[in-house]
Amino acid sequence: MTLLALGINHKTAPVSLRERVTFSPDTLDEALNSLLRQPLVQGGVVLSTCNRTELYLSVEEQENLKEQLVAWLCDYHQLSEDEVRQSLYWHHDNEAVSHLMRVASGLDSLVLGEPQILGQVKKAFAESQRGHSVSGELERLFQKSFSVAKRVRTETDIGASAVSVAFAACTLARQIFESLADLNVLLVGAGETIELVARHLREHRVKHMMIANRTRERAQALADEVGAEVITLPEIDARLADADIIISSTASPLPIIGKGMVERALKARRNQPMLLVDIAVPRDIEPEVGKLSNAYLYSVDDLHSIIQNNLAQRKAAAIQAETIVAQESTNFMAWLRSQGAVEMIRDYRAHADSVRNEMEARALAAIAQGADVQAVIHELAHKLTNRLIHAPTKSLQQAAQSGDVERLQILRDSLGLEKP
Repeated sequence: MTLLALGINHKTAPVSLRERVTFSPDTLDEALNSLLRQPLVQGGVVLSTCNRTELYLSVEEQENLKEQLVAWLCDYHQLSEDEVRQSLYWHHDNEAVSHLMRVASGLDSLVLGEPQILGQVKKAFAESQRGHSVSGELERLFQKSFSVAKRVRTETDIGASAVSVAFAACTLARQIFESLADLNVLLVGAGETIELVARHLREHRVKHMMIANRTRERAQALADEVGAEVITLPEIDARLADADIIISSTASPLPIIGKGMVERALKARRNQPMLLVDIAVPRDIEPEVGKLSNAYLYSVDDLHSIIQNNLAQRKAAAIQAETIVAQESTNFMAWLRSQGAVEMIRDYRAHADSVRNEMEARALAAIAQGADVQAVIHELAHKLTNRLIHAPTKSLQQAAQSGDVERLQILRDSLGLEKP
């Protein structure tokens, strides 16, 4: 049995190709069933995200297996092999184990250390498990990879530092305010960045959020998801004083929040501090706001400086994480190789038990017929020993005759013999 990983990702293929090789949730069961019908494939898991499509397989190895699997992938997606082959990577046994552990730990992601990939790997495994398409070795590999990813998160700082604009904005707020839970947060805009910010804030148990947007309808879906209030852009002036934190990201060509608006809000708040994070380009908040006392304004450039510093910290943590992955993949392969001996050990023990039972039955029959007990026991011990050492003795003689020193040493170790 061999473990394989075959796929493409953001490092090897442009999005124009990746999008043509994805497996949609609606067709995943069909794809898995088709994959399992391929000769020699014993189990499989399909991981398909915007940044990667990968097949993790347990197979019976043969010379042209790679060509067969590449042909299946291309045929399934109606692509020519020439389009796909140069972008494909192929990992075998230890490399496949290490690759999956790196993927699950966020070490192979577009954003180093991002945590979402672990959930995607778990979902892919669950989908395959539900369809009974996971072999025992493959199941053990995925479960081990989940524990390795947890260990990487626990023992390193790979995920401790913000490396996205949305997460950096939330991290900045947590650095300035001791707790976010009881603060009022105003989010301006309803695009993808604000969606990510809102979800990060919800994870930090922020109870009071307002979402201001040009159209109420677009903001309402996000507000329903995170439990926020929706207001329109003209209402910001009246509600700004309620906000401790303002995070803005719109496509407006002109500033939405001006210096005068913030001055009025600070006066109404009796100069309690406000954090304003302007992620937009062009800017949503007039730069002059940063000159006001108790108004702490950060631009997207400030956040990028934080991100670059944090990315350097993640890269340092990744070195430690890679050491963990290397250690764990080696341990897993040692376990996997040991499983290959289990059946052999079982057969050897069954053979020894059969010989013993045969000799024991003969001895008991002889005693029952009145034979001398001492003589029967002596004969039993002699014949049992001869039967059990016959095969190892023959192997030792063959190794000695052929001058196979390595085999002789293995046999000596196996039989528990000390060196002369």
